[in-house]
Amino acid sequence: MNTEQVAHRLVELCRKGEYEQAQRELYAQDAVSIEMPGAPAGALGNAKGLEAIYEKGRKWAEGVEAVHASNVSAPIVAGNWFSTAFSMDMTFKGRGRTQIEEIGVYHVRDGKVVSEQFFYDMG
Repeated sequence: MNTEQVAHRLVELCRKGEYEQAQRELYAQDAVSIEMPGAPAGALGNAKGLEAIYEKGRKWAEGVEAVHASNVSAPIVAGNWFSTAFSMDMTFKGRGRTQIEEIGVYHVRDGKVVSEQFFYDMG
C-alpha cells in the first residue's frame, strides 16, 4: 500500500471504531505512538512496539464509559506523511463527559505506519 491507501484505510477503520484492527493491518511491528509532552496525569503516555500500542488502546477503551459522538476527518497526505482530525464527545469513568479535539500525524514507511503522534489542547 502507498501512503494515501494506508491513510484512507486507517480513516475508514477509525470511523467504525475499529482501532485495533487498523493497527493490526496497517502498523509496523516497531511502530511508536507519541502523546503530547507534559500530558496531564492519567494520560496513557507513549508506546513503542505494536504490542505496547495495542495495550495503550485497550487501557484507553477501559476508561471510556460512553461514546456520545465521534468524527474522523478525511486524511491530508504529503509524501510519506498524513494527518487527520479527531473529535470525540465521551464520558470517561470517574471523570465525566468530555469533548476532545486532536490531530493525529502519521509517518508511513514501506506501506506501514511507523509512527503516530497526537496534538491536542491540554487543560
